[in-house]
Amino acid sequence: MFTIVIILIVALIIVAIVINAIQQHKEQVEAERRAEAAKQKSIVDETEDVLMAAAQMPVSQQLILILNKRVLNALQSMYELNPKAMDIKQRVKDAQERVDAIKPEQLAPPTDNFMLPENDKQIIMLIQGIKKLRALLRSENSKGKVDTHVFLDEDKRLERLQLKVNVETLAKRARGAVQSNMLGSARQYFEKAIAALNAQPSPDEYVISKRQELEHQLQTIQDNLRNANAADRAKRKDAERDDLDELFAPKKKW
Repeated sequence: MFTIVIILIVALIIVAIVINAIQQHKEQVEAERRAEAAKQKSIVDETEDVLMAAAQMPVSQQLILILNKRVLNALQSMYELNPKAMDIKQRVKDAQERVDAIKPEQLAPPTDNFMLPENDKQIIMLIQGIKKLRALLRSENSKGKVDTHVFLDEDKRLERLQLKVNVETLAKRARGAVQSNMLGSARQYFEKAIAALNAQPSPDEYVISKRQELEHQLQTIQDNLRNANAADRAKRKDAERDDLDELFAPKKKW
């Protein structure tokens, strides 16, 4: 009888251990599921924000397709993790319809007529949006979801757009400095813009023409600065000469 009791106690302990292990495993699986769902939701939110930013830029439909596929893949993963979520199921359907409606073969809009926002805060947001676009494109390429030649073409377009925004922003600030008669600051802005253009390994028509334009404006400022310095030196010499004349002039007899 005593032996049976011992066996029952041991069996109960083993059962308790097994049940506890199963419960811990379930909790671990559920925690991992929640973490993965949160990760996919973050991907959806991030990509949708970038899509909103891209709507204000001259980007290609191919790039829009890449971003919408990223949203679709993340939503599908979320639905697989939670098949009972009808709202996610509907979002998957909507995302699939958006992907199907995109025509990647359409020619990308030209960047020549792209105008910078007037507000500096909007310009900063624009530059940040371009950087995020390039980061997401690079991420999708590293995962094998974007062909290498597509990645190179799209990244080059974004790089050119980023260059144009940076150069035009510097040129705008330089012109503002000229109007405020801050020629030293204007010269620095122009020099930075020209340096950015000179750093391009394969200059296109925009780079060549913009560099000529900015170099001409920079030369004008440098000439004005030299003239201003010369006039200042002449003024100082005249002042010094007046002081000397006054010093060595014959004293008046009263």
